[in-house]
Amino acid sequence: MTGEVESYEDEKRIVEKLQEGRGRIERELAKVIVGQAEATHQLLIALFAGGHCLITGAPGLAKTLLVRTIAQVFHLDFRRIQFTPDLMPADITGTEILEEVGDGHRRMQFVKGPIFANVILADEINRTPPKTQAALLEAMQEHQVTAAGTRYPLEEPFFVLATQNPIEMEGTYPLPEAQLDRFLFNVVVDYLPEDDEVAVVQQTTSRKPEKVEPLFSGRDVLEFHEVVRKVPVAEPLVRYAVRLASASRPGPDAPKFVNDWVSWGAGLRAAQSLVLGAKARALLGGRFHVATEDIRALAHPTLRHRVLLGYRAEADGVAVDSVIDRLLEHVKEPIR
Repeated sequence: MTGEVESYEDEKRIVEKLQEGRGRIERELAKVIVGQAEATHQLLIALFAGGHCLITGAPGLAKTLLVRTIAQVFHLDFRRIQFTPDLMPADITGTEILEEVGDGHRRMQFVKGPIFANVILADEINRTPPKTQAALLEAMQEHQVTAAGTRYPLEEPFFVLATQNPIEMEGTYPLPEAQLDRFLFNVVVDYLPEDDEVAVVQQTTSRKPEKVEPLFSGRDVLEFHEVVRKVPVAEPLVRYAVRLASASRPGPDAPKFVNDWVSWGAGLRAAQSLVLGAKARALLGGRFHVATEDIRALAHPTLRHRVLLGYRAEADGVAVDSVIDRLLEHVKEPIR
């Protein structure tokens, strides 16, 4: 599947489709999802930017339902993989089996695993050992799977949306930094306000969920990716994104609170994710250029899984979002 954009008129048509579609997307999601507006917005930005997402939240907050509903709205093939301690890499990517082909001959046939879909929900990814977690790395970065020396490309578009439970950490395997860095955002799904929880209980106990209507196709999503990358961004804003990422790294030039609390800062991918996400956010907001507010709004989901805190931060009761707040205060915004 391709989504090549060949002319200005094509670009204009795609941008209009994206901006007009936002309200329709929100109405379809509202049929089954109550609240979680910020988390939903960030997931849509990641989808339009073509990035993977880590979703952090307690059980029972409709993380799986949210991902499945977004896949339905965009008419994408959805697969859910429940990660467990005994899950093997071949359970995700697929395996070769011996197959009879007639005349007494046999051959090895590759049977594709659940990763061959458009949207993969890797549920509780930190419950499986690093060997199995690593099976996702090639797919996430290269959009392909290699088995027995043969390359099998994944169908585009391809997204990995991985959930992790922040409460139960016993018997879990924290994701390595190299894999965390492959996620565009770390989206936090929190408990709903009381009124929203009442609405959820009333809605889910009185009737069946309404059917979600598909609004777009995989080809539309690929076209969105191409148009998002063409959104102009001023050099001072790119520099601002780079400085936010570099200020999070301990060193002689780092702020004191970073040297006190941070053991490892964000790399270059953080700045790339900030700029790419800001482009998608600008288009969704009806603007054709990136503003400072776009980068600031995405600083938390972009940096919270890339900034690793040290033991002093834990002793002082400092959370990573508080460090990001301080970074936003410390790094000067571009002059408008």
